[in-house]
Amino acid sequence: MGWELFVSLRYLRSRRSELFVSVITVIATLGVFLGVMVLTVTLSIMTGFEQDLRSRILGMHPHLRVSKRLGSGVIDRPEEVAARVAEDPRVSDATPVVQSQLLVSSNGQLLGVFGRGVETHSASSTAGVAGYVTEGSVESLSQRTLFAGAQLPNIMIGRELARKLGVARGDVIRLMSPRISASPLGALPRSKRFVVSALYDSGMSEYDSVLVYLDIDAARKLLEIGDVATGIEARLTDPYEAPAVAADVNARLGLPYWAQSWTQAHRNVFEALQLEKTAYFLILLLIILVAAFTIVSTLYMVVMEKRRDVAVLKAMGATDRSVARIFVVKGLMIGTVGTFLGALCGYLACLALQRYEFIDLPEGVFYVSTLPVRIEAGNFLLVAAASMVICLGACLFPGWKAARVVPVDVLRYE
Repeated sequence: MGWELFVSLRYLRSRRSELFVSVITVIATLGVFLGVMVLTVTLSIMTGFEQDLRSRILGMHPHLRVSKRLGSGVIDRPEEVAARVAEDPRVSDATPVVQSQLLVSSNGQLLGVFGRGVETHSASSTAGVAGYVTEGSVESLSQRTLFAGAQLPNIMIGRELARKLGVARGDVIRLMSPRISASPLGALPRSKRFVVSALYDSGMSEYDSVLVYLDIDAARKLLEIGDVATGIEARLTDPYEAPAVAADVNARLGLPYWAQSWTQAHRNVFEALQLEKTAYFLILLLIILVAAFTIVSTLYMVVMEKRRDVAVLKAMGATDRSVARIFVVKGLMIGTVGTFLGALCGYLACLALQRYEFIDLPEGVFYVSTLPVRIEAGNFLLVAAASMVICLGACLFPGWKAARVVPVDVLRYE
């Protein structure tokens, strides 16, 4: 492509008589530039939201959870089941847990919560939430605190729940189980006092307002269920292998056990995020499509202005393919410049958002205070490829129109 590229570059340089065409060319380039820049920044922000939400969910949810689907749902020999789950080399840790719906009361407030009895030394249940602890520590759950002459078990609650109950670290709250116990006053829910030894703040109010952590032995005593568990939680060396590990564990354990990965438990959330990300991509791609129509009009006007030049080239032996290639190359150069500058400025804008965090989000509406941005090369390559394909499609009609020029019809009266 020697002389075709030379002619294309020559047509890009403006002359006074072609000033209008040059202005249209600049507008088309700016259209591609803006479309690519906005699209790359938007995809980086959406990817940042998705990544941040995934990390928070992984912090509050186990990578893999095994439960019993038949009977009472209680696992009788949890240590044996945990050992069988840990046989998989991809599982780094597996431990029994006790989970149940509970009621918590303090200062006249009565709220429903979800209690998780965990083994504090196990990473599968506590490693994630430990990063969100703001006061105290997860290890305090295995200890007892002296209060009014009694040794009370400890509990960790979310900061949002503490705000609703009006309690702070060191205060006493009462937990009530759904099981009924006989008392001198009749059948009443079993209750027990706990000392708030730690507070956590994950940024997600749906967790912080209902999820409480306590030692597994304290949970068993509160629920009066003995040395059993309601599930087995496992932590993997690679959390993204959870679906495959869950399938293997299901095949090895069989009924009545059922292993569920964190991707299955929160499938709707991530599918909604992916759908939203795709919708943004398609909608913002229309900006590049509008710019592509400007490229079509620019090249078409150039073809009309250069009909005499095209006729002379064809009379000198230029083929239809070579003539079409001239205008296709010119359109691709417009698209390439706009795409490159748009991707470059989009990358710089993402870097600025990451470093300076100058856009604040409303507190209480989002679980983050600033826009989360994650720069991924795949997003930039996808946008650049889509932009170039659209620009190439915009060049085909003007190139075909130029190739259809008949030299005799144009040069007849020259």
